[in-house]
Amino acid sequence: MDSIDETLGEIPLPPYITAEDVTFALRAISVHAAQQWPDGSRCRNDRAPHPCRLHRWGRRILTMRGLTDQRINTMLADQEAARP
Repeated sequence: MDSIDETLGEIPLPPYITAEDVTFALRAISVHAAQQWPDGSRCRNDRAPHPCRLHRWGRRILTMRGLTDQRINTMLADQEAARP
């Protein structure tokens, strides 16, 4: 865990997951994707060790919504394909 993660901890989850939360979670996962660096995998957005806080938050939201890793990956691929 990065020192900022140790200081701030995990991002709190909402009491219930809405459709808007799912949209935000998908965006967080796609923006905070892994990128390879000489010292290992880092977030391409904030350069924190991957998975960063926002990526983990997005995965937790989608998992709480009942989505499997395969379904999450499919949704991310669909989102990428829909971008102009």
